[in-house]
Amino acid sequence: MSERSEILRIFNAIAPVYDRLNDQMSFGLHRVWKKMAVAWTECPAGGTALDLCCGTGDLALLLARRVGPKGQVYGVDFAAAQLEQARRRDRQGRVQWMEADALALPFAGGSFDAITQSFGLRNVVDIPACLQQMRRVLKAGGRAVILDLHRPADERWRAFQQWYLSERVTDLGREMGLTAEYAYIAPSLERFVSGEEQEALALAAGFKQARHYPLVGGAVGVLVAG
Repeated sequence: MSERSEILRIFNAIAPVYDRLNDQMSFGLHRVWKKMAVAWTECPAGGTALDLCCGTGDLALLLARRVGPKGQVYGVDFAAAQLEQARRRDRQGRVQWMEADALALPFAGGSFDAITQSFGLRNVVDIPACLQQMRRVLKAGGRAVILDLHRPADERWRAFQQWYLSERVTDLGREMGLTAEYAYIAPSLERFVSGEEQEALALAAGFKQARHYPLVGGAVGVLVAG
């Protein structure tokens, strides 16, 4: 099985419990971080926004609230089961949900005023290509805001993260019959590029500026590129 196929299998498998696990893993803080990410986009009312690797739709629904009834939001993910959960949550039909590949987006260049991505960049098989796609479909002057988990540089935070992943997250996965799926998190963090590397990759992808902001001792980070 290819790496892409394995990641797809994992995200389809965890879709029914994805929101609950995110709440428990982050002590509910992921909701705060996502609100911060949407604010950082500075997407105008009536604008057009893309939430890439949208999962069950948290960020896309927040973007829909920001752009208002005259705006348009697209939520894109490659996992059909995640999109099914997102559509169930979107009772007012505010978001266009689409199954598509983050490395080959089905949009014309310069389509969006803003792009968000939460906990997705770490899981794509080609980070530079994903950033290039975001830059391609972003309008001049628009912003891409990317939220993800990281390995903290600080040894104390790193030790706490390692303990939490090995103990609490493993227990959560076991309780829900998803031990193998959540065992994926730790190695994905080990190979994920640092904040400084993300800035460099964003500039190489064509963004004019990029700044990475560490949160929670560096266990979480937000890349803002425009």
